[in-house]
Amino acid sequence: MGWQSRTRSLQVFDTELSADSVEWCPLNQWSHILACGTYQLQKNEGKAGVESTTPSRTGRLYLFQFHSQGSFTPPLTEIQRIDTPAILDLKWCHVPVSERPVLGMATANGEIELHTLIDAQQGSCLERAMSTELGPDRLALSMDWSTGRGESSDTRLVSSDSTGSLTVLSLGEASLNAISQWKAHDFEAWISAFSYWDTQLVYSGGDDCKLKGWDLRLGPSSPTFTCKRHSMGVCSIHSNPHREHILATGSYDENVLLWDGRNMRQPLSETAVGGGVWRLKWHPAQEHLLLAACMHNDFHILHCQQAMDGNDGPCPILASYILHNSLAYGADWSWLPLSSPPPSSPQEPAPAIVEFTESGGHLRIQYESPTASFDTSLEDDSGRYIPDYTLPPEKTAVPSPAPLPSLGESSPSVSCLLATCSFYDHMLHVWRWDWSPEETETVSGGDETEPAPS
Repeated sequence: MGWQSRTRSLQVFDTELSADSVEWCPLNQWSHILACGTYQLQKNEGKAGVESTTPSRTGRLYLFQFHSQGSFTPPLTEIQRIDTPAILDLKWCHVPVSERPVLGMATANGEIELHTLIDAQQGSCLERAMSTELGPDRLALSMDWSTGRGESSDTRLVSSDSTGSLTVLSLGEASLNAISQWKAHDFEAWISAFSYWDTQLVYSGGDDCKLKGWDLRLGPSSPTFTCKRHSMGVCSIHSNPHREHILATGSYDENVLLWDGRNMRQPLSETAVGGGVWRLKWHPAQEHLLLAACMHNDFHILHCQQAMDGNDGPCPILASYILHNSLAYGADWSWLPLSSPPPSSPQEPAPAIVEFTESGGHLRIQYESPTASFDTSLEDDSGRYIPDYTLPPEKTAVPSPAPLPSLGESSPSVSCLLATCSFYDHMLHVWRWDWSPEETETVSGGDETEPAPS
């Protein structure tokens, strides 16, 4: 049986400031709520019009609600915007706190802020609940909750920052308290994450190209492992909430690695995705689907079943969303259930076919930091700026093993709602992906006509 993979853009929203984080609320009653964080570097002028050496970083937090009301009504409605310090990461707690959803935010002023979603007279809105500083002269770069499997006992957070430090925080009734803080990496600690199966285990990745594990029971004096398998900075980590021991990591080296946490010497698989992997997200219900935000090379959905079962080889790429025109940073799956794939109308163009080819030539790649903490470029051996010489999006070089697998007999088709955002063009996209048995022709992935920005 052949399988059809189809992506459809539903709505585009201009965030005005550079968008770098997007998160759907994981709680059933509020799964129609979407948050988007932005980051803008402002160059300040000092005395006599001289540019200041200490630019400011500002941001904005957007809150949306999603309602599918028909093909002619934009499904996404902005319900709140809050000016904030620049936002580097957003995460909803996976369980209610005092019976309400709570959104965590890592900011450029070195704070972790918590906002509670409340019911106001005119609808839902966020209200700042508490915050804590990680320390002086640092940017909070990432955060994760210990509640990834929906367990509410001993709710904690972990955060990483620009000094290379990790901080573990405990959530009290009215305060956020640091349990421990330690120097974990030589340079920026881009990412931190809990093992959702044993929340005494924490993972971190840094610009020193190291992936590390930490056991909070043993203290932070030394890591349980240090892995140098990635050749560039490690910037994404996500524990699989459905399969114990399975971990996904991504790096500026443009590879997604899958691991069995019991053996961190050799990954289960390595998949080249053609761009630095800023964020990875496991699907909320399908244990083998992994969403990757790949900076210079769009967003991809990986099928990881064979790798998780111990078979060698890269993970097949089931679909790619290629309608963004800038760095792919924020990405998330919605927890909202969707109906089966919609039928194609006579006026609707057929989904495009995306061909995946092997990349050619040797590239020397240096990625720009989202914090603008260092200057970089993307060059080949001749010093040419690669984006000026790359193939158009539909020809982006991303290897995709064939044939593509099915999702299994018990789940013949999948329909998903997703949100993604890109940096310099400050755009938020909401789109759907349908994976179903082929009816007439095989389609390996594609995108349809982009709607006008709202």
